[in-house]
Amino acid sequence: MEDGIIIKEALLLFAEVFSAGAVVIGALFALCRWIIRQNKQDAEIKSLKEEQSVICYGVLAALKGLREQGCNGPVTEAINKIEKHLNVQAHK
Repeated sequence: MEDGIIIKEALLLFAEVFSAGAVVIGALFALCRWIIRQNKQDAEIKSLKEEQSVICYGVLAALKGLREQGCNGPVTEAINKIEKHLNVQAHK
């Protein structure tokens, strides 16, 4: 009868070790997936910031063209705001 008890205890010990290992491996896998997802999001954010910068410069050029044609008031105000924003962003 002692052999049966020893086998049961060994199986329980194996199950405990296997379960603990599975939890650790699962946690490491989840951490790796999170890091990969964060890196992908960082790359997408960088791409979007570059695209927005190009759009800002395009809008600024269009507004300056309007000002050259004689449009004042809100055009000049918008130009000043965009130039200030681009200046602040460039120094960050």
